[in-house]
Amino acid sequence: MFSIFKRKSSSKKLDLSAIKTDMHSHLLPGIDDGSPDIDQSLILIDGLRDLGFQYFITTPHIMWDMYKNTNEIIQEKEKLLKESIGETPLRAAAEYYLDDYIGELLQKKSPLLTIHENKVLVEFSFVSMPLNWKDNIFNLQLSGYQPILAHPERYGYLAREKGVYDDLKSMGCLFQVNLLSLTGYYNKAAQDLAHYLLDKKYVDLLGTDLHHTRHLEALQNAGNIMPVINKLLDSGSLLNPELAF
Repeated sequence: MFSIFKRKSSSKKLDLSAIKTDMHSHLLPGIDDGSPDIDQSLILIDGLRDLGFQYFITTPHIMWDMYKNTNEIIQEKEKLLKESIGETPLRAAAEYYLDDYIGELLQKKSPLLTIHENKVLVEFSFVSMPLNWKDNIFNLQLSGYQPILAHPERYGYLAREKGVYDDLKSMGCLFQVNLLSLTGYYNKAAQDLAHYLLDKKYVDLLGTDLHHTRHLEALQNAGNIMPVINKLLDSGSLLNPELAF
């Protein structure tokens, strides 16, 4: 027998409709540590649409030691997913790990998969700062790309080297913060760094970095971060709405 009483939510629902575009996710099936199959991809996309997202730029890992994805592999999976989602606006870019492989791509002048125009999503190691990170960033820019650093708040070692954030910004990098970092989902250190970047007015983009239903469920219960999101939207500095296509 079902109860006629509904438990009141502890916080209001997360409404991401004003952001419009989720530009960091792992929705392509069976390509990295994100969605394992089409059915799961559809569940994740439906959940994100329910939260208000209208456009999806999904970003599978290109990390040559683990995920040997190429433009052709990604585009094949993109086509497969598009055939299943109908008119939902979705396209694939990539999240490039700053390793030797991206250097090879740039040297060969192989086209990178961009978020929008010349913007490319890149990530650092979670363990330590890449020794040649300045060279990689410079080479990206020399090749005509503008780097977007994925989840800079999740590189815990930067809590002791916050000046690196200033260096990256002065070099022209954009910063994308994970929505779940604002909730403390990963850890308090990531949450603190996310708010540090917000206070510095260094946050250009928000993304879900959605991999699985656990991330989706956490977002569905994250209504308490709406004031932070609204403040960022009101500032006019958030670029997500401009990525709609």
